[in-house]
Amino acid sequence: MIQPPAGFSFQQAARNAMLRAGFKPDFPPAVLAQVNSLPDSTPAPPGRDLRDLLWSSIDNPDSRDLDQVEWAERLPNGAFRVRVGIADVDSVVKPGSPADLHARDNATSVYTGGPVFSMLPERLSTDLTSLGQDEDRAALIMEFVIDSAGEIAEGDVFAAALRNKAKLNYDQAGQWLDSQSGAPCDGAVPPGLCEQLRLQKEASQRLKQFRIEHGALTLGGVESVPIVVAGQVQRFAIQQENSARDIIESFMIAANVAMARFLRARNSPCVRRVVRTPKRWDRIQEIAAQLGVKLPVEPDPCALGAFLEQRRQADALHFPELSLAVLKSLGPGVYIVEPPGTEHEGHFGLALNDYTHSTAPNRRYADLVMQRLLKACLAGGPVPYAQAELSALADHCTDRESAAQKVERFMKKVAAAALLASQIGRSFDAIVTGAADKGTYARLLSVPAEGRIVRGERGLDLGEQIRVHLLGVNAERGFIDFERVPASTSPQR
Repeated sequence: MIQPPAGFSFQQAARNAMLRAGFKPDFPPAVLAQVNSLPDSTPAPPGRDLRDLLWSSIDNPDSRDLDQVEWAERLPNGAFRVRVGIADVDSVVKPGSPADLHARDNATSVYTGGPVFSMLPERLSTDLTSLGQDEDRAALIMEFVIDSAGEIAEGDVFAAALRNKAKLNYDQAGQWLDSQSGAPCDGAVPPGLCEQLRLQKEASQRLKQFRIEHGALTLGGVESVPIVVAGQVQRFAIQQENSARDIIESFMIAANVAMARFLRARNSPCVRRVVRTPKRWDRIQEIAAQLGVKLPVEPDPCALGAFLEQRRQADALHFPELSLAVLKSLGPGVYIVEPPGTEHEGHFGLALNDYTHSTAPNRRYADLVMQRLLKACLAGGPVPYAQAELSALADHCTDRESAAQKVERFMKKVAAAALLASQIGRSFDAIVTGAADKGTYARLLSVPAEGRIVRGERGLDLGEQIRVHLLGVNAERGFIDFERVPASTSPQR
């Protein structure tokens, strides 16, 4: 294997990966002409005026494509009313327009750690359809009530005008929420924001506890993102879970449930997001058995959720690796169409029967489709898509999401290979993340790098912890080759 050649560019590698995956990374002239001709403000919605509410957004520090904002209040009976505002992308991106057709082809934004390949051109994704701070924007509001048990008791959806009063980021807001030190945002803190965030945290904790008690899986823990400067990989940043991330996760799940229920109650078709029964429940059982836990013969999200939460509490250091092994055994999520009057299976990992994707319409085309279904329902008009077209769109969005995930995983491998090029010959602790006819793969525990075990891979299975030698890398192709270290071999550090 060869090391990164002189002039290696992460940006170029990312663009090449997009092309190989069938994406169109460049916006055609017709799309750019359409976007440049748009007025500087979005149309005023026909609904309510909610600009006086203390809306805030929480996202990554460098995010500019802000698609949702949040607000909460405590009701006299102890319940919470939560409103999630979603950017009205459809009011700017009309069906059949050049920007819409290009977005439909790619179906998703792709985040590589370096360049971001947006589904919509920058003027749309980071300006006209972004709920930027101090900007008046048209939005769709998903409102729901969280009762004392943490269940979504009632919900509504309507159009409104809003204004984001505070653009927050996960790291700073999370640190403030968890330690009460510093400030939740840079600059002057809007009056009432601290109290508002505490309310949101309490509401999200109630939602999360209810989901866990009913079988939602505790997965994740640590996420790594490559930091790229001037086309070169500098390091990986580690994103830890915190209360700010919990707020967004819980509120977005609840908003998507509210949307799905709203459409079902009005006999509208819905694009559902489902994770079916795990494809490798037998392997999940084996992983649990190795840790002294016996899972039921039939897939059971409550039992699996209890096992994962117990392991998270008992061994937080290795929990991300356990999560990864379980996640790979669950299988991918897919989009399906639920016609009026029918009901499909739900989302195994979230333990939800009513779930869709609707909260990111400026970076996921499935969410934009859902927004159009919702707006048609609110207006009492016809369904904007024929059944066959809707099913084809669901399949296409599933395919493009899978392709985007492969690009993002590949670019993490590219970044990791570039960083490991100087460490060939060293040994590392690792966990097996893939074991199939096409190859056996492992992820290092000390460095967020995954590669193929090309020697000594026989007999390995998902979730096993082993030690490997780094044999070589090829950064341009994202190749990292390992050799399994026999158990009797002394570790080389």
